[in-house]
Amino acid sequence: MVTPADSHRQQSVLRNLDWWTIAIYIALLSFGWLSVCGASYSYGDTDIFSLSTRSGMQIVWIGTSIMLGFVIVMLDDRFYDTFSYIIYGLLLLLLFLTIFNPHSIKGSRSWLVLGPLRLQPAEFAKFATALALAKFMSIYGYNIQQWRHFAGSLLIILLPMVCIVLQRETGSALVYLSFFLMFYREGMPGSILFTGVAMVVYFVVGIRYADVYMGSSLTSVGEFTVLLLVQLFSIGMVWVYGNRRLAMHLLFYAIGATLLSLPLLLIPLNIIYIQLAIIAAITGYLLWEGLGSRFHTYYFIALFAIGSTLFYYGSDYIMQNVMEPHQRSRINVLLGLDEDLRGAGYNVHQSEIAIGSGGLEGKGFLNGTQTKLKFVPEQDTDFIFCTVGEEEGFVGSAGVLLLFLALIWRLIYLSERQPFHFARIYGYCVLSIFLFHVFINVGMVLGLTPVIGIPLPFFSYGGSSLWGFTLLLFIFLRLDASRQK
Repeated sequence: MVTPADSHRQQSVLRNLDWWTIAIYIALLSFGWLSVCGASYSYGDTDIFSLSTRSGMQIVWIGTSIMLGFVIVMLDDRFYDTFSYIIYGLLLLLLFLTIFNPHSIKGSRSWLVLGPLRLQPAEFAKFATALALAKFMSIYGYNIQQWRHFAGSLLIILLPMVCIVLQRETGSALVYLSFFLMFYREGMPGSILFTGVAMVVYFVVGIRYADVYMGSSLTSVGEFTVLLLVQLFSIGMVWVYGNRRLAMHLLFYAIGATLLSLPLLLIPLNIIYIQLAIIAAITGYLLWEGLGSRFHTYYFIALFAIGSTLFYYGSDYIMQNVMEPHQRSRINVLLGLDEDLRGAGYNVHQSEIAIGSGGLEGKGFLNGTQTKLKFVPEQDTDFIFCTVGEEEGFVGSAGVLLLFLALIWRLIYLSERQPFHFARIYGYCVLSIFLFHVFINVGMVLGLTPVIGIPLPFFSYGGSSLWGFTLLLFIFLRLDASRQK
């Protein structure tokens, strides 16, 4: 029996919902369905609404997602705070059990097959992990700059990541790295975020120019550049966090030693050992200064220099000896080392052709030739954005990206107005996940980021991803509706 108080509460929730965000959500669902129609349509199809077609089934997923969103906003907002750890534990158990799933789909064991229904627990684990992080980080006395607290947050992220990797679904596991954006907003030192960016630079530069040599020497341009960057980044951190005078002295000696070693490039000699000696000297001096001044930041900068060097050589070893051939091939194609238009680069090449053929205004709804003739694999899931580019052209693609930009901006606005830590942290978790998915998915379709197989929110075909993104978004909208309590 619904009491007057319950009825008033429900009306209050509906009145306080952010309808601008819901309008963006509906718009994305609508454009997403049109894109699924375009990607899955074959010449001769007479009924795009039939449940035997993907466009027809996507209507079912969209309808159930809207119903799911309504149920979420009708629940008490305290439910999500109170049961955060229980929801996280149940999803973590489901992820663990999925590892032993006997059904393998395209080499991945991340799907649960329940008769005609297929579910991917990794998609639902995102909102559960976000809730658990928000709960843990909103406890009294939490300080992200204390390693004990930060380690606890990392553990919450690491557990589902490990389970998903064991399911052979590396792309979905990488999504959890997006939570570092939320950590940065909540006070994580910028040096940690900078370290992550530096690691990416080391890997790309080192691998891309590993087989290019300087003059007639045995010195690899990639290896030399990475080690020089390690020196410059370390000295830059001394400048920012330590002693500027010391940083200038270290820069003078490091650059001087490097310049003095350049004439050795005229003979068949590897001067990498000189670069390693410079890094060792910088590290040793920082440790000595740390002991003398008791300034602990010098220890962390020295650890950064050592870790950067070990990361570079470790990633090179993993690339050459641990990765599967197809994984190495994908990275080589992305970095421009291989073309392989018939193998690892086929998907991206065909996707680029489809997008380019759309021109300014596109070929029109259901008139795309690349997609209708099925040249692009996974064109209604991971590569669905190429359908937007072919049928709607630059104008339609820009419109879709502006919609996603509006959603991201709205999530930032809603997160910042939350009076409680739990809702704000969860909001930034949602923002980080959406931003990562859009950036990586659109980037891989354009050949700018690695092909890791993650869906485009509200566009890619499938119930698991659509329900997962709906859960993420509407839980936050429910928390925002109660911000004035």
